[in-house]
Amino acid sequence: MSTRNRLPPWHERIRLANGREILIRPIRADDAEPLRASFALLQPEEVRQRFLHVVKELGPETVRRLTQPQPRTEFALVAAEPLPPGEALVGAVARASITPGTRDAEFAILVSRYVGGMGLGRHLMRRLVRWAKGKRLDRLYGDVLESNQPMLALLHSLGFRREASETRGLLRVTLDLAPAVEARREADAPRPLA
Repeated sequence: MSTRNRLPPWHERIRLANGREILIRPIRADDAEPLRASFALLQPEEVRQRFLHVVKELGPETVRRLTQPQPRTEFALVAAEPLPPGEALVGAVARASITPGTRDAEFAILVSRYVGGMGLGRHLMRRLVRWAKGKRLDRLYGDVLESNQPMLALLHSLGFRREASETRGLLRVTLDLAPAVEARREADAPRPLA
């Protein structure tokens, strides 16, 4: 591969099932306005499944936090048109944030209906898992609406387990990343009587 064809870390060109080419890359501050514009294209149900309630628009502070993650504790990817940040329409966002004082990270993912159902959610979740493992975290978790069966099925297929949530209508899904965590969980599991 020649040098000019190489992409920077965490950048990847993908051709979706519908033939559209997208670029997966870390989010940039320049993505703020395209992200706000893309948000307006989402259906209320898409927003509710990600934010767990209806949100009409992304405010300036929310957009700033999303587009300027803290490199030591946060990671965010976008799936966007293969144009420069600031010009590219954003079709999906995936984010992980380390919970302060723990070795756990919470994830959030939003894939618009324009690029949904083509494996992009799975691809982005795998990238979040890869980042969390690279940070040597113990767990990756998130809260998902019980009604969001496609997301729950996707997470189950990636090895996430469901846990009860204190909030009605939500499920917490968790992926154990560290071998020691998995070994402790298996050791604590009830054993059948012989």
